[in-house]
Amino acid sequence: MRLYKTQGRTAKKTNDLLLQLEQRSGSSLDSVLPTVRKILAKVRRDGDKALINYARRFDQLPKSQPIRITAKETAAAWEQLDPTLQQALQTAEKNIRTFAQQQLPKSWQVSRIKGLTTGQLVRPIESVGCYVPGGRHPLPSTMLMTVIPAQVAGVQRIVVTSPNPAPETLATAHLLGVTEFYRIGGAHAVAALAFGTESIPMVRKIVGPGNLYVTAAKREIAFECGIDMLAGPTEIIVTSDLGSAASIAADLVAQAEHDPAALAIFITTKEELANAVLLEAKLQSAKNPIAKEALSKNGYIFVTASPEESQQLTNRLAPEHLTVDSEADLEWVQNAGSVFIGQHSPQPMGDYISGPNHTLPTGGMATLRGGLSVNDFLKLITVQQYNEKALALFGPAAIRIAEAEGLTAHGEAIRQRMSLGNPLSLTRSVNASKRILK
Repeated sequence: MRLYKTQGRTAKKTNDLLLQLEQRSGSSLDSVLPTVRKILAKVRRDGDKALINYARRFDQLPKSQPIRITAKETAAAWEQLDPTLQQALQTAEKNIRTFAQQQLPKSWQVSRIKGLTTGQLVRPIESVGCYVPGGRHPLPSTMLMTVIPAQVAGVQRIVVTSPNPAPETLATAHLLGVTEFYRIGGAHAVAALAFGTESIPMVRKIVGPGNLYVTAAKREIAFECGIDMLAGPTEIIVTSDLGSAASIAADLVAQAEHDPAALAIFITTKEELANAVLLEAKLQSAKNPIAKEALSKNGYIFVTASPEESQQLTNRLAPEHLTVDSEADLEWVQNAGSVFIGQHSPQPMGDYISGPNHTLPTGGMATLRGGLSVNDFLKLITVQQYNEKALALFGPAAIRIAEAEGLTAHGEAIRQRMSLGNPLSLTRSVNASKRILK
């Protein structure tokens, strides 16, 4: 990690770095786009033939093994799982499901004016694809975080793809009752979900994190199939003047071990604490090669002139994960994927157990949206109903706006409905409307 001060001789250098960090985005995706586009086009054109060829090439799929995983296979994996891990997964499942249930929006109707009813219907998306990475670490937690909100939302068809899934991932599929599970990954899995093949019918939306190829593929198909977000390498910011150096460093190292490209930042007004965290992070990452590389490349400590500057800087950088000192800090937090408060809230608890989703916005996207939630699997359908009197009341105003826009057929459609059973002339309706709306 490297230490920077926002004041003094190094202020300009620090500001230049902050501007680069603030503007981080998915530009690295461009490097893999030619390959990704070729894979997408081939799967779209050749279906299963291309899909299985890519699965054998990239996912180490044996020739004799089908891409679809059976319920018998996932059940066997669950039975062979260590009982303590079974219990831990069940605890996580319960907490995540309860949290998602609390997030559910409701259908409602309201009648502010007699004769006019407006409202919304909440309906699930018909089908979704949940991408569960299967790279350097098995991620059963990602299956929990993507499948459970979809189940709570009421999605009828939930498809999971994961390249070379680990036994823990297979077991989690059994725990959740996943019935459609394929051992494929990469851009070819995204293509199969988005376009459909002979074996895998297309889905309406794809969710879940993945590597550079997966993320680039999601960006490419986003206008044909819905996606949640473009989730890049893990990010963490700890903004603290009170925390212990060892605890702060532990969180930084924990998130850094996800990926050599992970971003880890500590912001404080206390230079002494900054130096202590710098030393602790070096010591704690010494035997963790991935974290050590990430902290060396993308680990930063910023010493600011005031708490207000620390707060402003944190919101500018819009981190995926944010740790703050106290509940009072929530007042100033504007941009963050998920917030952890105080000494006893280590960020990895949010990765596994707490309940809020760990699929979170990266690359500054926390300025625009929060993490994956039950809302990503729902549609809001608005509803409106007039009776004769309400139409007579509001119709003239709508007709006047239609005329201003030059959309004469709009106005005529309203007049036709108003004339069906309304004995008032249009002129009398306009006068009545003006009186009531005063």
